[in-house]
Amino acid sequence: MAIGSRQARVRVDKDVPFAEVDGVKLLLNLYIPEQPVNPPLVVYIHGGAWQTGDHTDDFALWLTEHGYAVAGISYRYSSQSRFPAQIHDCKGAVRWLRAQATRYGYDARRIAAMGCSAGGHLAVLLGASEGHPQLEGQVAGHLDRSSSVQCVVDFFGPADFILRSREQPDQTEEPGGRVYQLLGKPVKGNEKLAKLASGAWHLKPGSPPILILHGRQDQTVFLSQSIGLRNACQDADVPVELYVVDRAGHGGPEFCTPHYRQIVLRFLATYLVKDDEKGT
Repeated sequence: MAIGSRQARVRVDKDVPFAEVDGVKLLLNLYIPEQPVNPPLVVYIHGGAWQTGDHTDDFALWLTEHGYAVAGISYRYSSQSRFPAQIHDCKGAVRWLRAQATRYGYDARRIAAMGCSAGGHLAVLLGASEGHPQLEGQVAGHLDRSSSVQCVVDFFGPADFILRSREQPDQTEEPGGRVYQLLGKPVKGNEKLAKLASGAWHLKPGSPPILILHGRQDQTVFLSQSIGLRNACQDADVPVELYVVDRAGHGGPEFCTPHYRQIVLRFLATYLVKDDEKGT
């Protein structure tokens, strides 16, 4: 059961700077519902092939109607800096958000990561690679704070670049490919780097639970990415749910129906909502 739906008033703080790295200003938007007091926080990571999009993406804002605070965060594009800059920025945002929880009024102990496409990739990697010395970085400071999250919601994100190099080499082996641009080199011959950048290769017992939603007709990120992620979770004894959305491609309104929103709400409630908040 999720926090009850309501037409809550929401406080909005836009274009809040949380870091500046190599001349790139990193911003976030915060949306805090008036009720409940001290709500859980969903950190939303935008898509765009690690090349476009920004913190103004409003895909997750409907969650404020159900008692969740939402933070839409930015990260450096692959054209600005190669991997692992992107995950350093996301982890830095989580640490910064934890440090600012009292100021803004959400619960730093209850944080989920959510993302679509490239954002889904980063959300899974963020959750699965807690404490990894190469992936934490120092962006935004607050190194005494944890970058961990309590659960992850992944909408059609790539999770295994080794697998993708076999199935979509145009994305991983060609200089114009999006994964090639992210890594700055091809996957073949650089498998260690590709695994470092792939959430499926970091899963272990104790990694946060993952909810995956993927379109059956997706020709941008193949469904096999999410099937492989589910299998890797099961092998690592990590709680996982995979929902294949019929007639959906890479995104689209099919993911925003009441049915799939209820699935997301139920999952978030399982890992983020206190018993005394459920059904209120």
